[in-house]
Amino acid sequence: MRSIQRTLGRPVLRNIALVCLADGLVGMSYGAIAVGSGLDPWLPVALSVLVLAGSAEFLFVGIVAAGGSPIAAAIAGLLVNARHLPFGLAVGDVLGRGLRRVAGSHLMNDESVVFALGQPDPARRRAAYWACGVGIAVCWPLGALVGAAAGNALGDPATLGLDAMFPAVLLALALPALRDRDVRVPALIGGAVALAATPLLPAGLPVLAALVGLLAGARRRILR
Repeated sequence: MRSIQRTLGRPVLRNIALVCLADGLVGMSYGAIAVGSGLDPWLPVALSVLVLAGSAEFLFVGIVAAGGSPIAAAIAGLLVNARHLPFGLAVGDVLGRGLRRVAGSHLMNDESVVFALGQPDPARRRAAYWACGVGIAVCWPLGALVGAAAGNALGDPATLGLDAMFPAVLLALALPALRDRDVRVPALIGGAVALAATPLLPAGLPVLAALVGLLAGARRRILR
């Protein structure tokens, strides 16, 4: 812990801790919603450990609770989590090798990737990624467990404004990178595509559509 604190510093660790705490709170709501929808309490808890991807889990629970096929729900979750493929390309250097790489891939999420990419050197990237990934791997299942035990006593995170917390945090972490024109142009194009696709596509898929912004970045480099 002291080594991570020396590498990252207290401000970054504080931000990571706050994000993990917020994940735990949303996890409580997730567990409660799943149980309130008629699912067994063990299901959201098991998903929180085995899947460890909030948006895919919410989607899976929503489809199954509405009477949909678990297979269709699983496929929908896989589509949402397809964004992890470019994530892996972006932070592959922090994962290590062997079993460490397998564990690091399981800990991959929006927050850990953004914290890693926000660091200026490889050592800080690795420390931020693992600190955030492990923190969420603890807080999210604990939140789901508490929420599943509490049942209907907890409500939708949207009523508390927690659903807006994560986009705000990720945007704040990504803003410094937008000073670079090579990053800014693809990001703006991708953001515009995602906003346009939001009313048309299921939750999670507009993020995948935003990857077309990468084509603009690649084209700029080819034309140089």
